[in-house]
Amino acid sequence: MATATVGLTGGIASGKSAVAQIFTELGVVVVDADRLARDVVAVGTEGLREIEAAFGASVLLDDGSLDRKKLGAIVFGDPQRRAQLNAITHPKIAAESARRLSELAAKGLPYVIYDAALLVENGIHKGMSAVIVVAAAESIQVARLCARDGISEADARKRITSQLPLAEKIAVADYVIENNGTLAQLRARVLEVNDVLRARFAGAKE
Repeated sequence: MATATVGLTGGIASGKSAVAQIFTELGVVVVDADRLARDVVAVGTEGLREIEAAFGASVLLDDGSLDRKKLGAIVFGDPQRRAQLNAITHPKIAAESARRLSELAAKGLPYVIYDAALLVENGIHKGMSAVIVVAAAESIQVARLCARDGISEADARKRITSQLPLAEKIAVADYVIENNGTLAQLRARVLEVNDVLRARFAGAKE
């Protein structure tokens, strides 16, 4: 029985990272798509060389690493340039994800978690054994964004509305973890979901 891959996603400031951390503390292996995205454009990689060729040396910092803010400013609001960047990075992230998940499958784990903010937007959820969506009330998302990033309520709402509606993510979820309360309540819910997932995917591994 193959190791199951469970997708983890959520709305902005919903608490996805906190949920991923709790799963890690429970001994579940979490593969972070954002970390992989950084790895494939690290110094010395083909990804970084391709980005430099496409966008120029001005997107590099003095130490030769990628200047994410400068690159972000170039592709923000320019769909053509953003598509150009995605064409470089997405296949490399997918390949590295597949390699990492393949390595983990050989270890005979009941399941691993693939943590990706754009899991649903990029259609990755269709290849998952199950999908977890972390959700929070919009008022709570706004409050967290304002506190975390020091932005206005209006700017926080703009960020939320610029993303795929949370309801569309929930619609494809196998499990929803609501994060409107305390950290203790969140942890209790993650423990419940972990128990269900272990029972669902353990099979002959136990």
